[in-house]
Parts: sequence; C-alpha cells; structure tokens
Amino acid sequence: MRKNLILGGLLLATTATIAQDDLIKKVEGNGSENSQGYQFTTQVDIEATDVKNQGRSGTCWSYATTSFVESEMIRMNNDPVDIAEMYTVRMVYLDKADKYVRLHGNLNFGQGGALPDVLYVINKYGAVPQSIYPGLNYGTDINNHGEMEGMLSGIVNTVVKNKNGKVSPNWKTAYNGILDSYLGDYPTEFEWEGKTYTPRTFADKVIGIDADDYIQLTSFSNTPFDAWCQIEVPDNWAWSASYNMPLDDMMAELDNALDNGYTVSWATDVSEKGFSLKSGLAIVPAQDMTKMTSEEKMAHFQSPHEEMVITQENRQEAYDNYQTQDDHGMQITGRAVDQNGTKYYIVKNSWGDRENGYRTGYLHVSEAFVRYKSISIMFHKDGLTKQTKKATSK
Repeated sequence: MRKNLILGGLLLATTATIAQDDLIKKVEGNGSENSQGYQFTTQVDIEATDVKNQGRSGTCWSYATTSFVESEMIRMNNDPVDIAEMYTVRMVYLDKADKYVRLHGNLNFGQGGALPDVLYVINKYGAVPQSIYPGLNYGTDINNHGEMEGMLSGIVNTVVKNKNGKVSPNWKTAYNGILDSYLGDYPTEFEWEGKTYTPRTFADKVIGIDADDYIQLTSFSNTPFDAWCQIEVPDNWAWSASYNMPLDDMMAELDNALDNGYTVSWATDVSEKGFSLKSGLAIVPAQDMTKMTSEEKMAHFQSPHEEMVITQENRQEAYDNYQTQDDHGMQITGRAVDQNGTKYYIVKNSWGDRENGYRTGYLHVSEAFVRYKSISIMFHKDGLTKQTKKATSK
C-alpha cells in the first residue's frame, strides 16, 4: 500500500525520454545488409558470456562492465555467473540521488553512468545473480525505464526545490519505494545453488574480483598527460578517476591487454554515420559522410575504403566541440584485420541478438573509430605494459 500511495502521488512527474531508443534509431539507418566485401581474419578472440539486451533503458554502462566482469571470471578459471545488471543500476540510483541532492541538483541525473560504476557497486554493496534480481517488476520482458526515471527525477527535484528550510529524511523512503516497485525489493539474503548469500558474500565468494585491480585509461589533451584525472562527461557522476595518456600510448595499452588475454570495457560515441548495426561495422571514412551520395555511403559498408587519419588534435577537437560524447558502453573482446591489413576490434554490444552478417550481437570496429571516438577503456591492471603499470601504481 505504501508503494502504491507513493506512485500515485508521483503520476505527474515528467517521464524522461529514452535516449538509448533514440540512439538506436539514429544508427539503424546507417550501413548496408550486404557487407560481405569485408573479409576479416581474427587475431584475438577472448571468451565472453551471452549477448544481453538492455531494452528500453540507458544502462549500457552496466551491461558493458558486467559482461566484462563475467569475462574476468572466465579468465580466472571460475565458472561465470549471469550477474544482475539491474541490481547495480538500483544501487547507483541510490548514491546518485544522494549526491544530486547534496549538490542542489547540480549533477547529471538520469539512466546513464560510467564504466567503473559496476566495480564501485561490487566494492561497496556486492552483487547478485540475474535469476535473483531480474529487475522486471512491472510486467515486461525487457527493461523499460522511462516511467521509473521520470518518477525518480520527480522526487529528487522536489527535494532540491523545497522551500521548507530543511530537507526531510522521508524522501529516501519514497525514493526506495519507487525502486522497489519497478525493479523489485532489495535482496538482503537469497538462496543460490543450494547456499545462502547476501549481496556482499556473493560478490566476495562467487564473483571474486577486487575492484582495486582495475584501471580506466583515457586520452584528452585538455588535462595533463601521464597523470590521473576525472573524465569530464556528464555521466561520470561518481567522479571516477582515470589515467590520462597520449593517444598512441592508450592504443598500445589496449592491444597489450587483448594480446595477453584481457577483455576491455569501452566507453564511446556511436552516434556517427559510420556506425552501422546492419553492417556490423563502425568506420571513419576519409571523406565526410554527410557530403556523400547514398551510393557512396553504401559502398563504404560493402567493402574497405580509406579512413580518416586520427590524431591527438582532431580527436580533441571533436571532444571539445561536443561531436564526441559519452553515449554508449560496450565490451572489446578481440581484434581482427581485413583483407587490406587494416585493424579492427571485435566488440560485444548489448542491443540483443541483432543479425549483421558477421557475428550476432557483435561489431567489427575499425582502429580509426576507436582512436577517434573512445571516451575511455578499462581493464585489469595486469593487462598493462610494465612501464604503465609502474607509472600508475599508487
């Protein structure tokens, strides 16, 4: 009853636009279903769990790093567990709301997040299996978070704007009621495979990773290189730290990690004409795609063409001008080359089992695209080169 009253009182809250739906629609029209002119030879292919579907939710960050953690379990010779992405989302929503209120609303509040948020939750709150917390307490088979986000936003914005001269503690009870109603009650203790766990003991005894063993790298020249920084994107609500380094060095670290069996969690911008779900490709043509004819665009997805040379300078310019934004997270699981020797990264997406002619649910992303549009990469510290591992040790 309490939850129903809470929900009834918030029906006028604004329902947020599902940015992820808009993003998928934007890129669905790119490319061609006939992309077999590309011939790939796989160089590295690291095991990952099944492709998931984030549905109508902007929670790619949770899916990307959760998949990454599951691959880490495989790498450590543990049986991988289907980890509940929505448990992580729920706990992030709690801490994000608290910070939003403390900062008087001067923080990005919404469905987005950053790659390290999953490790943050594992470290602070633990984790649970998907079977225990599917987060679908509202009658659908896939996530649909627009209404929930609108109600949560209504609460925190009401608290920030209140004129009572004092913030009531009751808002957190109401806020938790929304999360319970949409995602499910908080699992304080549960049975899994014949044993009893809490989220804390499940993370420690079954998942078995140490959040401090992972590092996020980035490459932007507006902050000093070879130093720690906070990536300046709206969804970095927790102000997670990254190690900033020159672009060529960051790419070398990416390849070193893959060559040594470490998958990579990847934050990027996919709202580009060169990102194609149909083709299973992401490319950066040398020619401006907005000035191409339809036939010229199709040709680029049907066979390899010359790509733009990506430098530290043009990468930074795109970031400075909002042409590169933090709009999607995925997992890099391998590397390949095409018939011309051009390097591509094998990337696991979280938009379901979408057929694309190569590998269902995956894409081949050119080296130029990764150089140009990467916000950050994250992987185990043991995947670093010796020089960088020494430089980043605290």
